[in-house]
Amino acid sequence: MSAATVADPRELIAFRIGEQEFCVDIRAVREIRGWAPATPLPQSPAYVKGVINLRGTVLPILDLGARLGFGPTTPSARHVIIVARIGMKTVGLLVEAVSDILTVSSETIQQTPDIACDTVRAFVRGVIAQEDGMISLIALDGLLPDSVAEAA
Repeated sequence: MSAATVADPRELIAFRIGEQEFCVDIRAVREIRGWAPATPLPQSPAYVKGVINLRGTVLPILDLGARLGFGPTTPSARHVIIVARIGMKTVGLLVEAVSDILTVSSETIQQTPDIACDTVRAFVRGVIAQEDGMISLIALDGLLPDSVAEAA
């Protein structure tokens, strides 16, 4: 491993869904905004809350808790939307709260345990051990079906 790899810190945005902590690469995040009611779309997957108007652009809102299998979220004024770029799409990720910005080295991110099934590995890129628990690094490219993520 080169010295450059060890010295290259990664910045991650940590957030909560229920009692669980997750994080995503800060480079994918465009902004963080308060919850705004979404307009539901007919025949959309259960994890799609709907769409909102973001400065003239229609932004789909994904219920990240529901997408990760934790059940649907009932949003309140405390919830936030992380606006992120996934492939060629910009989407909003509904989470309970943003908790921290982490700076970690690549060595700090441990591989997803081998006992995890392929579905878990599709969503979790790695795990970061903290003093007060574990934080799962979310693989944003696993959140959308391939055909949606690649569309312009």
